[in-house]
Amino acid sequence: MMYIIRSLTEFHRLLGLSEPLHPLISVIQVLDMKLQENKIWEKFTTDFYCVAIKKNITAKVTYGRQHYDFDKGVMNFFAPKQVQSIDIEETITFQRECGEGCMLIFHPDFLAKHSLAQEIRNYGFFSYSVNEALHLSEREEQSVLDIFHKIVIEYQHIDHHTQPILLSQIELLLNYGNRFYERQFITRKVGNHDILTRMENLLNDYFDREESLNYGLPSVEFIARKLNLSPHYLSDMLRSITGLNAQQHIHEKVIDKAKEYLLASELSVGEIAYKLGFEYPQSFHKLFRKKTEMSPLEFRGGVN
Repeated sequence: MMYIIRSLTEFHRLLGLSEPLHPLISVIQVLDMKLQENKIWEKFTTDFYCVAIKKNITAKVTYGRQHYDFDKGVMNFFAPKQVQSIDIEETITFQRECGEGCMLIFHPDFLAKHSLAQEIRNYGFFSYSVNEALHLSEREEQSVLDIFHKIVIEYQHIDHHTQPILLSQIELLLNYGNRFYERQFITRKVGNHDILTRMENLLNDYFDREESLNYGLPSVEFIARKLNLSPHYLSDMLRSITGLNAQQHIHEKVIDKAKEYLLASELSVGEIAYKLGFEYPQSFHKLFRKKTEMSPLEFRGGVN
């Protein structure tokens, strides 16, 4: 059963904390949390955003045995309705071993009538998986903690200046998130190129096996699942090293295969569209023209 945590006040109560000083925004210290065994933590969602940072962790233990840029500060972003879970035993052990951290939580209502209410959906990292966390350098971590500290100071006195000041800090935090993730994509260039190669192999295999006849065009979700990544993380990572997102990479591969069929077979344009997984030949024709500035038949005739 999925438990939905509706308000910041309820979340504070479940964590054994006093009521938040502001009903729509709060910063929680991990060491202050008094977690109790409760089925709620096995599977829950919230109606608010959460930006969490852990300090003094051993990343290899917490996030699996793989390479990380930094092993101290780790940051995650959660959007409303995103399924979460908390391992009580692991969290208590983390607290006992002097692991530090904090969570900024804020309700969408706090963004009302501000441009951030619409713009926040453009920050793709809110859709990343937990294992796609942002690993911070010491300097990056300090920049984030400084913002958290300013937010705590500001919401302790509520007046007509409070909301715009806090929103500016949240926006700064999210922009730092973009910057730091871009840095992480760059510093993991070798590993990311390996992912790109695996994606190319997946697409080649998909079309060579003619799976498109049964399942249609490969989706970003399908490719991401095969690579054990979230769709948004895959797209953002690919864009950082190639300038193209995941959907554009798929379309490039589709056009390459289409050109092969047009040059090396007697298949009609409609048959090629069907073979590639298009439901309607018109959709194939539109994509081909968009990518090549000519129709499939013009391409076939022009090359010959």
